[in-house]
Amino acid sequence: MKRATKIVSLGRDKKWTKGVINPPVVRASTVVFDSLEHLAKATAGRGKGELFYGRRGTDTHFALQAAIAELEGGVGTALYPSGAAAISGALLSFLKSGDHLLMVDSAYEPTRDLCDKLLAGLGIETTYYDPMIGAEIANLIRPNTKVLYLESPGSITMEVQDVPTLCQIAHQHGLVAMLDNTWSSPINCRPFELGVDISIQAATKYIVGHSDVMMGTATANEQHWEQLRENSYLLGQCVSADDAYLALRGLRTLGVRMAQQEKNALEIAHWLETRPEVDHIRHPAFPSCPGHEFFKRDYLGSNGLFSFVLKTGNRQAMKAFVEGMQHFKMGFSWGGYESLIVAEFGVDKIRTVTHWDSSKPMFRLHIGLEDTEDLIADLEAAFARYHEALSN
Repeated sequence: MKRATKIVSLGRDKKWTKGVINPPVVRASTVVFDSLEHLAKATAGRGKGELFYGRRGTDTHFALQAAIAELEGGVGTALYPSGAAAISGALLSFLKSGDHLLMVDSAYEPTRDLCDKLLAGLGIETTYYDPMIGAEIANLIRPNTKVLYLESPGSITMEVQDVPTLCQIAHQHGLVAMLDNTWSSPINCRPFELGVDISIQAATKYIVGHSDVMMGTATANEQHWEQLRENSYLLGQCVSADDAYLALRGLRTLGVRMAQQEKNALEIAHWLETRPEVDHIRHPAFPSCPGHEFFKRDYLGSNGLFSFVLKTGNRQAMKAFVEGMQHFKMGFSWGGYESLIVAEFGVDKIRTVTHWDSSKPMFRLHIGLEDTEDLIADLEAAFARYHEALSN
């Protein structure tokens, strides 16, 4: 099936939908059994689409898991109550005290906090590496290294990693290769074809798509699915049937939303590139973005999220830029239908291997579904406020 057909069709097996278009919301904690044989059958099939106990999932969850796994190209998908929970759940499923983790230096800030605080307290050591390290990652692998973690593109600064090379070297040394694949969603990158073992999504973002559900997913290949599934269950990770339903509903429009937001974002980014104030664009589709060549090779498209760097400025000017927006809202997260803006302060403080010049102001934009003329007018007004603040 073509991508658009898959998005509409997957997860709609009649055993879950019972003949209706959308899988019903099946809420459950206790599941009751008619006989010992029935209970034994459910026990043997728990975690494999068999009703057993609410935390193991219901038809609503099974439908979502099947759809995500197929879209990303994996064997099975575990569900979590947030993207951060998916990251921690995946890492804790494969790491123990005394192990060593290789973590990309451009990772999502809560991922770094997880490594520096919780994992360190459990006796798991983390080494951060340059996202553009490529084959030289082999020099950082130790006898006790167990996981190589990638995030591509990187949070805020958008470096695109050479995923196939990194995964190939990881496998040569017996490491599990994990990728935060949220930026591409399940449709713009086929992580398992690139060598990834576990692909993580903050489903809060583009899968749900409406800024009203917190959810994470981790999809594994055949070799690692059993361990991910069982250890995530032991950690008590699960989501509500209502949230699973909303994620399924959001998934059906993922393709058309992403296509429109990609188009809108590219138009805005190209307009920003013409502004004299802009130093460069941090968008994987632009040659100015580190790893642009890997984006062209490995990705089917982009989305609404990118950053841009100004040539000069100060904190007061950045404050003037973001305050007073009409259409861009100031807030964390992204992936919804609305446009967002965040002024990025102190990126250098969350980098320990790669250098970042924080003297040049940077803003991260998420472009939603509004008319681009209105968004450009909003940015023009922001630049006017910016210049006024600089002159005072």
